[in-house]
Amino acid sequence: MTSTHAFWLAGREATGDDSFDVTSPWDGRHVASVSVPTDAQVEEAVAAAHAVVEEFAATPAHVRAAALDHVSKRLTERTEEIAQLISAENGKPIKWARGEVGRAVSVFRFAAEEARRFNGGEAQRLDTDGGGVGRLALTRRFPKGVVLGIAPFNFPLNLCAHKVAPAIAVGAPIVLKPAPATPLSGLILGELLAETELPAGSWSILPVANDKMPALVQDDRLPVISFTGSDKVGYAIMDSVPRKHCTLELGGNGAAVVLADWASEEDLDWAATRIATFSNYQGGQSCISVQRVIADAAVYDRLLPKIVAAVEAQVTGDPSDSATDVGPLVSEDAARRVESWVDEAVAAGADLLAGGKRDGASYAPTVLTEVPADTTLACEEVFGPVLTVQKVDGEAEAFAAVNSSKYGLQAGVFTHDVQTAFRAHRALEVGGVIIGDVPSYRADQMPYGGAKASGVGREGVRYAMDDYTYERVLVLTGLAL
Repeated sequence: MTSTHAFWLAGREATGDDSFDVTSPWDGRHVASVSVPTDAQVEEAVAAAHAVVEEFAATPAHVRAAALDHVSKRLTERTEEIAQLISAENGKPIKWARGEVGRAVSVFRFAAEEARRFNGGEAQRLDTDGGGVGRLALTRRFPKGVVLGIAPFNFPLNLCAHKVAPAIAVGAPIVLKPAPATPLSGLILGELLAETELPAGSWSILPVANDKMPALVQDDRLPVISFTGSDKVGYAIMDSVPRKHCTLELGGNGAAVVLADWASEEDLDWAATRIATFSNYQGGQSCISVQRVIADAAVYDRLLPKIVAAVEAQVTGDPSDSATDVGPLVSEDAARRVESWVDEAVAAGADLLAGGKRDGASYAPTVLTEVPADTTLACEEVFGPVLTVQKVDGEAEAFAAVNSSKYGLQAGVFTHDVQTAFRAHRALEVGGVIIGDVPSYRADQMPYGGAKASGVGREGVRYAMDDYTYERVLVLTGLAL
């Protein structure tokens, strides 16, 4: 491909004075060139978003819903084309890329549905005390202002959708900064939004370099920041703008707990398959991928070889092949970092049971046991196809092991006992507890976010809409109630 992809400035196509190349992490081939906005064009986008705040907030719900429905429909129509684009720029196996497009279809559909019923108002009578006789309070939600959406590379379409769709649903202008490594999926959203009748300035998609981000973060005309990425960058953003509203989805090192009652061969086969699949899907580059398995001693010895076999059965290779389960990481630098963490753990005494080899940007699906607690791999989010397995004695020790992490995004608990499920929900310091499965399950309409170093706030369409808005009370006086 030799054409240069334009960006979207206040709802129209635009080009800058410079461009950069997007290359495939799998084979290094040139995927596309992308035009870079100039500083003046970035200023134009921010000014346009700020200028349209009142107009966009007053846009009828049916107009916003129709635009969202249109994007959902067009994503459906162009599923295979967009999946191929995701796979090319990200290295994601095509079967996972197709699934990502399907999720984005749902995100925009959910947002269209919510736009039609959101902000209808809640009435509250005030004559419960004498001073409130004849008075009625009406509470509605209004946008806080322009949203700066900063999206990561690992789900280059769907996580852009999770920034853009809720903002449009509530009538909040959005300036979206896609990840520099994977800008093409976000630019496709711009192409589809440009087919709608949303007011100029209500959205822009600007593929600027990361060194341009601090100026956007600091801009007072962008009072809401929705960021998905590393905890280091996320908290640096929050610390730099303490009076802004920030939603931070910062990842984790997801734990899958397998308890003693999950003991049949069928149970253990299911757990091993799910663990192997979701420690390696997206190349392990998912903040809710399985990084830690915490298995009760009663099942550990039977579960471990099943996990190793299931991991070794993962098909690695060309992401454009529908049979491929595990493709490359986003870059060779990312794979080298994973390699260094695994090598450090092995040097410190960990047992390597599978994988542990790098080839360019690809890293083999890897399983380790006996990982020392002070190693980087044990403490941080690996963001690669690497899995550690730990033996514990009983439920309390298992839950304590989950909570020993500084992160707290989601956890999976394999148990058949409903009382255990409720104890897990109470005890685990995470944003979501998935019973009978891995922590990697996410429905795009449910609240999604974490505790501790996994961030603040919640995504999920309706929850992000709440996050982008605030309550405003209207008191009516002199009513005959």
